[in-house]
Parts: sequence; structure tokens; C-alpha cells
Amino acid sequence: MSDYKRQITIQSDLEFKKITDDIIKVGNKLYSRGLLYATSGNISSVLKYDPLELAITASGVDKGNMDAKNVLIVDSSGEVIEGNGKPSAETLLHLAVIRNMKAKSIIHTHSIWSTILSRRYLSEGFVELNGYEMLKALEGNTTHNENEILPVFENSQDMVELSKKVSKYLIEHPKSHGFLLSGHGLYTWGKNLSEAMRSLEAIEFLLEIRGREISLER
Repeated sequence: MSDYKRQITIQSDLEFKKITDDIIKVGNKLYSRGLLYATSGNISSVLKYDPLELAITASGVDKGNMDAKNVLIVDSSGEVIEGNGKPSAETLLHLAVIRNMKAKSIIHTHSIWSTILSRRYLSEGFVELNGYEMLKALEGNTTHNENEILPVFENSQDMVELSKKVSKYLIEHPKSHGFLLSGHGLYTWGKNLSEAMRSLEAIEFLLEIRGREISLER
């Protein structure tokens, strides 16, 4: 539990309630679309940057059946400020994205295609996507000729070490839109949950297209 004491005001309470409601809606949508299964995945959104207050889904929660008690607030170290339960095991990865990409909202899915391709391309270290009109849905892209690179990191239970590897990559590639963990799925982000969701839908679509193309090439 964090030693930091959150300053609670009517405004901050309203903001937390709204973000919690939005996180629950996103979880329901992802679950209904088959992008999350069982208790997989996690969703977060920044409440405040200085000092950092991050609303994030609790560990072991079915994202298609969440309520307000399943959303916690953690500090910049990933320690719980408010709420009952354990924060997502991948909280440090969310914090790495926030620090290095100036993102406000992060979504992590365990979809079929992101999981398959993350294993298929682990040896190459990345999935390359180009020539697809859907690339224009990603922030900053203006043409289908954009060359989108999704790095693939080997999955690990050592989140400290993994978050360092992710941070190093993001610092070196500031225009990144997401990354894959081998056998574990996709991470993507945005300046709010709506933008993060748009990025997620676009990348998941592109990964499915790439996967189906590979199957047709055989």
C-alpha cells in the first residue's frame, strides 16, 4: 500500500467515477468482441500526473463483468493508493508507457491474432505492417504507405526487467503505437481511452489481416 495520501475533492471524485465508468465500458466492449478472455488483459487511465495517480483494473478480474470496486488507483511505483485488491501484474508496463509516450490511457488485450503473431514473429523481433488503409487510423499516420513496426518482446514474469526493455525501445522509437509480448498479446495507448480504443481496434484488425494472409500463403 502506498504512503501517498490522495487529496479527495468533489471534482476528483467525479473524475475518478467517470474514468472508472469508461474503463468498465471498454472492458465490456473488448470482452464482447473476443479481444479479452477469462481474466486476461488490463486497462488504465491517468487521473493526475503530478503526483501520478493511475486508475487501473485489478488483477484476476473478468473484464466483461466489472464494477467500480474492480478499479484501483496506484501511484508512480505501482503501489495501491485507493481501492481493495491487487493491481494488475503488468502495472509497471503501463507506467513505462505513461512516462515515455506521454500517454494517458493504456489497453492490453489477449486476442487470438495478437497472441499467435507475437509467437510467430518473436525470432524476428517485430511485426511489420504496411500498405493497409487502416494504418491511417493510428495517431500521426496520414497515408496507407506508413511503415508500422510493432516490436515483439519475449514474455517474462520479471516485470521490472521487462519494463526496462520496453522503456528503452519507446525512448528510441517515440512514434510507436504499440508493442507485443510473445504469447501474451498487445499493448497500445492514446491521450484518452477513446484514442487508445481506436488504436487498439486498428492494430487488432491489421494483425488479423496479416495472420490470415500468412495462412493463405501456404
